[in-house]
Amino acid sequence: MALDPYKVYVVVDREFGEKLSELDKGVPAWIVNTPNNKAVVQRFWDERPREGHLTGITAFKDLASLSPEEMLLGHLETIELHHGPLSADPPFTAIEILGTGLSAKVKNQLSECGFNEFHITSAGV
Repeated sequence: MALDPYKVYVVVDREFGEKLSELDKGVPAWIVNTPNNKAVVQRFWDERPREGHLTGITAFKDLASLSPEEMLLGHLETIELHHGPLSADPPFTAIEILGTGLSAKVKNQLSECGFNEFHITSAGV
């Protein structure tokens, strides 16, 4: 029986807000910390105080000067550190990106992290 892949969500959509509640519970999510997203993130932190970085939500600083793609590229190494083979057993094998597309730069950096299969959805990659 095959196990579900260990997936991580990465949300670089500054206006994601309440859509956060549509993501699978218990799947770690990294989300840009904007005013619209922060209220929802704080509510989930209050409702789920026992969740850690392997099952909960991590908010990262929004730098207005960066595009969603640049934010993603700037955080992939940190996400790899927290959910890759140095920190998780088993390490994550799937990443779902919401808020930016699959440019050549994104695909290249994801490939360097060991991802080689890509599926584009209406919500992201």
